[in-house]
Amino acid sequence: MDTKNAGFNSKLIHAGGFHDVNGSAVTPIYQTSTFSFQSADHGAACFSGESDGYIYTRLGNPNIAELEKTVAELENGFGGIATSSGMAAVNVVYLGLLASGDHMISHNAVYGPSRTIMESLYPKFGVESSYVDATNIENVIRAIRPTTKVLYIETPANPTIGITDLRAMAKIAKEHKLKLVVDNTFCSPYLQKPLDLGADIVLHSMTKFINGHADIVAGMVVTKTEADYNLLKPIMMNIGCNMDPHQAWLTRRGLKTLSIRIDRAQENAIKVANYLENHPKIQWVRFPGLKSHPQYELAKQQMAGPGTMISFEVAGGLEGGKKVMNAVKMALLAVSLGGIETLIQHPASMTHSKLNDEKQLEGGITKGLVRLSIGIEDIDDIIADLDQALAQI
Repeated sequence: MDTKNAGFNSKLIHAGGFHDVNGSAVTPIYQTSTFSFQSADHGAACFSGESDGYIYTRLGNPNIAELEKTVAELENGFGGIATSSGMAAVNVVYLGLLASGDHMISHNAVYGPSRTIMESLYPKFGVESSYVDATNIENVIRAIRPTTKVLYIETPANPTIGITDLRAMAKIAKEHKLKLVVDNTFCSPYLQKPLDLGADIVLHSMTKFINGHADIVAGMVVTKTEADYNLLKPIMMNIGCNMDPHQAWLTRRGLKTLSIRIDRAQENAIKVANYLENHPKIQWVRFPGLKSHPQYELAKQQMAGPGTMISFEVAGGLEGGKKVMNAVKMALLAVSLGGIETLIQHPASMTHSKLNDEKQLEGGITKGLVRLSIGIEDIDDIIADLDQALAQI
């Protein structure tokens, strides 16, 4: 089936273009490290690129290729590059776009490891970075240097749920000849398409919404152009951060239910956000579906829905946050997000704990901030669990 002009849900099921010779309705798992050639000439053609045959799973595999084509089509991109983890995808982008003497600008509330690796490892290669509140466009403009090469934006930001205007970022990137990279993990292609809004590259931790079942770790880079694809693909292959076939198969299977999973969890999230906003022990709530969100109108413009991620501040600061963490019974006290189960975590003591107090506060990570990833359980059970946990403060 040609899915180019098909609807989003049809693409979820049928995109990828794989056809099994035996007529299997589901792509088999090609659990092999290497592939045999029909002849010496066929092998030569595969290595030269004249044939699209497979050589070695680090370089390509039918399961991986199907997933790459599907996610690229969902993002309206040229091509996808699957990686072994979300952080592998981040590093493929960093390595491909930045060299000694270059500078990158990112959001100060970006995913903790994305910032930690840039600030701890890349300076020894001569790469510099600045972190600003990218929800304010002027902050980004002021941070641009003659050596700036990349704008690395995560929207909504993790874990503050701040929203950056991607159209404005794309305009800035074009004016200054920068690459705009967007981490689209929190939205998935179902709720946001950064390439359509002007981004050059989009990436995902497919561990989250794209797979959606908390049983794999995986990443994906999607480029808008063939040139960027040809730049980044060899990096992935040469540093060896490829997916394995079973991992790719599980991710492709999970992807088929992306929209119905998000629809259900998003419906729950709207009700949870309203409950939290009216709770006496909650100081503030950040959820794109609430009118109280600072970028509520922007969210409606560039997102197809508010999503399932909620951040809120509990009374009692650090100790209040810990009390809630220790009291939940159904919600899992765990990092990650985007699965079918509700997850809760405390960034100050968990995902962003490697940042000092100054950097945490700079990124909007207060001591009582709690991040919720809402799942598809019964809404009454989710709220009852939160209610009894908040009662411990």
